[in-house]
Amino acid sequence: MQRSLWILANSALLLALVVVLLGGWTRLNYAGLGCPDWPGCYGSLILPSEPDRLQQAQSAFPDHPIDTYKGWLEMTHRYAAGTLGLLILGIAIISYKVRKTEFSLGYLPTLLLILVIMQALFGMWTVTLKLLPPIVTLHLLGGLLTLTLLFMLQARLRGIRNDLIPAATEKARRSDDLTPSGITAANNTPANNTIADTGAYTGPGIRLKVFIGVILLFFQLALGGWTSANYAGWACSDWIVCHQDINVTLDFARGFELTTDLEANYEGGLLPLEARAAIQMTHRVMALLLISYLLWLAWNLQKLSSAFKRPLQLVLLLSITQAGLGVANVIWAVPLPLATAHHAGAVCLLLAMLWLYQRSTRFSKGGTYAAL
Repeated sequence: MQRSLWILANSALLLALVVVLLGGWTRLNYAGLGCPDWPGCYGSLILPSEPDRLQQAQSAFPDHPIDTYKGWLEMTHRYAAGTLGLLILGIAIISYKVRKTEFSLGYLPTLLLILVIMQALFGMWTVTLKLLPPIVTLHLLGGLLTLTLLFMLQARLRGIRNDLIPAATEKARRSDDLTPSGITAANNTPANNTIADTGAYTGPGIRLKVFIGVILLFFQLALGGWTSANYAGWACSDWIVCHQDINVTLDFARGFELTTDLEANYEGGLLPLEARAAIQMTHRVMALLLISYLLWLAWNLQKLSSAFKRPLQLVLLLSITQAGLGVANVIWAVPLPLATAHHAGAVCLLLAMLWLYQRSTRFSKGGTYAAL
């Protein structure tokens, strides 16, 4: 059971990453309505390919010209998401079976199952409500939250696996790990497979600071999703101010209005330039605040323990890369390769922050760290 759960959790984590990236690729290719119905595509479980069936499908949906590439892109995303849902269902079932006899994973499997059901509903509403921006943004955040919970689940399982190693095996492993550069009586330095805390134990304060960084990142991701859902990426042509040549009055009220027409088609965006510019400038300001906080966080953490070195380096590298990609997208009017890289970079930054949070949790408990 433990091995099956471990395989399912790792497979689900990897597939969740693929699904989130596929979702971004689908959106950036304007394929969110590649299939005008749900859960099928033009009335079929797969996009029709024969000429007569294509003609029948087009007759059934005369207002939606068939684009084979966009249709297959949308259905591939749906198939991947459906497979992820089945994996999470399997995780929930096995977790329920072992909760009393072997170990418990708490509420994580249940939360994941509820979340994946909600994601299916958001996926349906994304199509039936024709890319309504609040729904599209919530669908993106739901995908990122699913990825986050699966990361936490995998970390929990890794800890359980380590705890269940027989004492004799663990003792033998530690004995094998002792080398001239490992633990010695003279320096009491940990072996090569662990990293010790070099600073004093500071309690849960460090974990809270990293958690605030994760929350700020989620807020920035939500703003990025709102920017994309409203097609506001091209609203400003200058990377310092919005426009140098024309005076644009930023309309924040319209840009962040949640009550919208449920009958309209939002593909391509319906907001005026002033509202879209307000959305993008808010996204930029939040990016500056987030990077400033992460720099401050890095300055504090690097003085406490070498355990934070690698996750911090990755977080800072990805943050700077994301800022550069954001500027490049403005300068070159959001070309598909740069927009895709920006989306992928955001997902990678989230994973790096989760890694850092995991390290901070163990540091707050005064533990050592596997050299991952």
